[in-house]
Amino acid sequence: MKKIILIMLFGACSSALADVIVPARTIRAREVINPEDLVRKPGDISGAISDPKLVIGQEARVVLYVGRPIRPGDLRSPAIVARNDLVTLVFSRGPLRISTEGRALGRGSVGESIRAMNLISRVTVSGTIQANGSIEVH
Repeated sequence: MKKIILIMLFGACSSALADVIVPARTIRAREVINPEDLVRKPGDISGAISDPKLVIGQEARVVLYVGRPIRPGDLRSPAIVARNDLVTLVFSRGPLRISTEGRALGRGSVGESIRAMNLISRVTVSGTIQANGSIEVH
């Protein structure tokens, strides 16, 4: 009898703690999420984010509607390079380091692969976005 009561109490406690994070307002795609944009909603929804720390500072991939749960696939790291931004293209091999000016042909965040055009030669290259906004050419 004691085991059954203990299981029932534990089940009741875990569902009470299962709040999900939802937008307090409609958040457009590519918009960075701030603490005031979020509210807690009671409920246990599979796959929904329950920790606001995982959402704050992230960028919405899609439009997030008021009251609907936020899922991990709805978010991404904020983009630091936008399409048509002027960027520094860097090529490194051992002690050799070449850098030149380029134009981003897409947008992305740190660690993402992106295409860019070398402004001198007009050649399109691919590279990885670095924390300083430069592109390390592959």
